[in-house]
Amino acid sequence: MRDLWMSLPATAQDAALALALVAPGLLLGLWVMRGLRPLPLVGAMLRRFSWVNGLFVLLIAVSVGLGVGLLAQERGLRQGSARAAEKFDLIVAAPGSEVTVMLASVYLQPSDMALITGPQYAEIAATEGVALAAPIAFGDSHAGAPVVGTTAEFVTHLAGPLAAGRSFATAQEAVAGAFAPVDVGDSFTPAHGHGAMAEGDAHAGHAYTVTGRMAATGSPWDRAILVPVEGVWEVHGLASGHAPGTDRIGPPFEAEYMPGTPAVLVRATELWGNYALRSRFTRSDMMAFFPGTVLAQLHGLMRDIRSAMSLMAGLTQVLVALSVLIGLMILVRLIARSLALLRAIGAPLRFVFAVVWSYCAALILSGAALGLALGFVAARGLSALVTARTDVLVTAGLGWPELHLVAGFVSVTLLMALLPAWLAVRRPLLSDLRT
Repeated sequence: MRDLWMSLPATAQDAALALALVAPGLLLGLWVMRGLRPLPLVGAMLRRFSWVNGLFVLLIAVSVGLGVGLLAQERGLRQGSARAAEKFDLIVAAPGSEVTVMLASVYLQPSDMALITGPQYAEIAATEGVALAAPIAFGDSHAGAPVVGTTAEFVTHLAGPLAAGRSFATAQEAVAGAFAPVDVGDSFTPAHGHGAMAEGDAHAGHAYTVTGRMAATGSPWDRAILVPVEGVWEVHGLASGHAPGTDRIGPPFEAEYMPGTPAVLVRATELWGNYALRSRFTRSDMMAFFPGTVLAQLHGLMRDIRSAMSLMAGLTQVLVALSVLIGLMILVRLIARSLALLRAIGAPLRFVFAVVWSYCAALILSGAALGLALGFVAARGLSALVTARTDVLVTAGLGWPELHLVAGFVSVTLLMALLPAWLAVRRPLLSDLRT
């Protein structure tokens, strides 16, 4: 049986699990209503107490929607952060924290880092099997957007063909990210540093002209402004990476004239070659790592947090289910007189039981369905907020985990609805008729 289960596609496994979770509630409904037609009476009860029923459905929907939205958002954030790092095959930097280097070079979080020297970069670029060795130099900004020095090859590797204009051809030109706060044709002077500490007049006299705009990548680079790395060195009063009098940009750089760079993106000619390059450049004076591996480790460290959050979400759903049970028992008291009249005119107890259970089931199913819709809206809203704050494109939609959560909630609460139905047929008939 285990082999059969493992042979099924992931979608089939998820669908089977969802069916298994919702099956107890469905089978219970068939058993309670077998041979009976309580739905017309249930519809009348729903219309008679429409405001109370609507409020109860809304409370269920909000509780379900919060759980669904948080689950979807957490998954969307993991997927978005992984997607933002997928173009960064291998990063080489000076020895230090891999997490710090990854946050700086992939997610453009400001950080002070040691530099890869000119001779070290020359060694990396000249190594057999290296298809791309792009310096990544950061530290400046404009209107809150990071200004990053690199090469035209890196721009193409990161975003493919430009959405507008052309790539930079001189040290005084720039390419804007998809959502960078500059337009093609604009000129700007970068500030030294980021945020409130940026020195706006530190590079007075140096300006870049935007010649193109990248296509969207779904990463923080969409808000960045990319310039030739030579331009970054020059505005800081450093050598340009080329011999004096040389009027060109891009590799090859001359080691003796290269001031250094915080990080180097390396891509091998073959996928397997990245592992050999990582081993070669991991030594006492350099470190090389896969950003995807570091990100996976961070996700792994967060697994315990996710487990705790899942446990808290489960406990919250239990509390919600108990609240639903209490609410259903209160609602049943509102219709106690109507149920007593049914019994007085000779309705079988099983029919009354089915009416009460069906009434509770209608409220539960309506609340769960509305909760799915609210969860979807909440996930989209949270995704937009996280994307705006982190510049990492997060697209959270409903998936199987959310459907599993709702299916399990529905089955549990439908089973719990047996209690108010049982209490309803056990109530004293005469006292309910007098109310």
